[in-house]
Amino acid sequence: MTVAIEKPEQTESVGKQAAPAKPERKVNRSMVVAAIFVVWLVLFVVLRGKQTLALAAADLTDLHRWLNDVNDSIGANRNSNPLFLYFFNEIRLVIDNVVTFVQELISQPTGDRPVPQIGWLGVVGIAGYVSWAVGNWRVALLAVAGFTFLGLQGLWQESMDTLALTASAVLVALLFAIPLGVWAGLSDRFNAIVTPFLDLMQTMPTMVYLVPLTLFFQIGPASATIATLIYAAPPTIRITAHAIRSVPETTVEAADSLGATRRQSLLKVLLPMSKRTVVMGVNQTIMAALAMVTIAALIDAPGLGKTVVQALQSLDVGTAFNAGLAIVVMAIVLDRVTTAASAREEASRGSGSRFLAWRRPLLGAGGVVTVVLIYMSHTYVWAAEFPGEGGIGSNIAGAADTATNWAQDNLSGLTNGFRDAITNGLLNPFQTLLTDSPWWLVGAALVALGVVLGGRTAGITTAVCVGLLVGTGVWSDSMTTLASTVVATVLVMVLGIGFGVWMGRSALVDRLLRPTLDAAQVMPPFVYLVPFLALFGATRFTAIVAAVVYAAPVAMKIVADGVRNVPATTVEAATSAGCNTWQIITKVQLPMARSALTLATNQGLIYVLSMVVVGGLVGAGALGYDVVAGFSQGQLYGKGLAAGLAIVLLGVMFDRITQAAARRAGA
Repeated sequence: MTVAIEKPEQTESVGKQAAPAKPERKVNRSMVVAAIFVVWLVLFVVLRGKQTLALAAADLTDLHRWLNDVNDSIGANRNSNPLFLYFFNEIRLVIDNVVTFVQELISQPTGDRPVPQIGWLGVVGIAGYVSWAVGNWRVALLAVAGFTFLGLQGLWQESMDTLALTASAVLVALLFAIPLGVWAGLSDRFNAIVTPFLDLMQTMPTMVYLVPLTLFFQIGPASATIATLIYAAPPTIRITAHAIRSVPETTVEAADSLGATRRQSLLKVLLPMSKRTVVMGVNQTIMAALAMVTIAALIDAPGLGKTVVQALQSLDVGTAFNAGLAIVVMAIVLDRVTTAASAREEASRGSGSRFLAWRRPLLGAGGVVTVVLIYMSHTYVWAAEFPGEGGIGSNIAGAADTATNWAQDNLSGLTNGFRDAITNGLLNPFQTLLTDSPWWLVGAALVALGVVLGGRTAGITTAVCVGLLVGTGVWSDSMTTLASTVVATVLVMVLGIGFGVWMGRSALVDRLLRPTLDAAQVMPPFVYLVPFLALFGATRFTAIVAAVVYAAPVAMKIVADGVRNVPATTVEAATSAGCNTWQIITKVQLPMARSALTLATNQGLIYVLSMVVVGGLVGAGALGYDVVAGFSQGQLYGKGLAAGLAIVLLGVMFDRITQAAARRAGA
């Protein structure tokens, strides 16, 4: 009996142990996403046009009127309220003094002088000398040629105004960004606190920073500089923290064992070993500052951005192209100089050139020449005012106008056909689905997609963002912007996957394309609008195409890196199994690079959203137009502020869903 009783128990135990061995059936996310869209479409057909929360361009909600009242109240009490009198106004005064000092130094007349303290010859000399000192003679020649070209374009003062605002913002930003980065590198707790804020700041499009800051600091160069330094600081904070954390622990432990204090370890070990990486962070801060300074022309910041904005608003393609080219030249010079600075020390250590022994004496001689040039530009008018009338700039503008007219006369059939195909085939149907569906149906669909693609946390974040979007009162405009962003991102990923796979599979193609992609990422967003304004006119499609071209480089590089990181042994195994090239790409490389694809989608969405919003200047409408109108029309300020908040919410929603999806793909 005992044996008879034990055998069934043993069999049952074995059965219990064997049951979990059966493979669990995973939910197919693609099928769930498809089901969500099917349900959405069915309900859309039944409920179309109901509860859409549409709002006319001139209409305001109670929130918008309240924000207008707040703005008016702040304006009336700015010089009596203690918070403004002793805090915001003081900050504005300090920044304004810094900007004014730099402008009077290189761009604006000062006192009784009709010219700045340092004229064009001195500025060109300083640019060449500094580029040589921190980089090499090739970069110095590039800097001299680039700055001279700005004058030949007839845009010397505008360029110097842009440089003055950029330099002021970067200097102030670095004063607190580097210490914060060091703190984040040394403290896990502080790093955990500051990282979400840095993520949010780098997710927000440039234009969004301008709206709330004008509430506290008014419109003008000071507000533009404050917005720029806030926007430009995160790269240095993040990269400095990464550099400090990347120093080998054994090196730090060796310093500690020799009796070094915490301060000595920081100054003698951590910072010197992190210097090259920190300079890379400074490079990113300068590029971000230049991009923001050009956008800040919307709040009356002087410089090249103001010229571009005025030209775009009047559809003057030639003037916009000439000023945009000047921005590109300045961006390339600043990028090359700071990049060379980060690489110079390492290159010097690895080089045995005899010329290095003469570097210090030559730099001393160059410093003397630079001082002479500064003195001449301070003393003589001919060395202070750039000679000529900017004939090259007039020729460039004229050529751009001629090319525009030729394109409109000869390519209109092709460009209009392409525009209509994308607009009628993708944009209009998707925009109609978003704007004509009941708001709660769209919200439910977005939350469901967030849960399926990103998980529970992403779904909760999406639900909060949807609720706040409804509260902003610009739901319909938000959906229009969402439609343009999604369509542009789809096009970005088509290009990103196509060229990214090509680059990932071919080292030659990567070497040929990557420098162009790197250069494209240097250019500020404004610049991308100009050529497409010439091709497609002032329409929302112009903003979409500009957004695609602006965002595609980063997607291509991420996809290329993902494909390249697929183990060669895996590809060889698939080849030996008889797979052709198409099968290897679709069945092996892309599936194994899915985390890179998701990350590329994340970055593409953020870049596209930033550009689509800027496209409000050239007919894109929706949230971008609301923000711009808020600057120019006082009664729409509250609506513009609400639109800025809506842009942030869309960015957060995109970022959280795609980041969570990327983590899932990499798991």
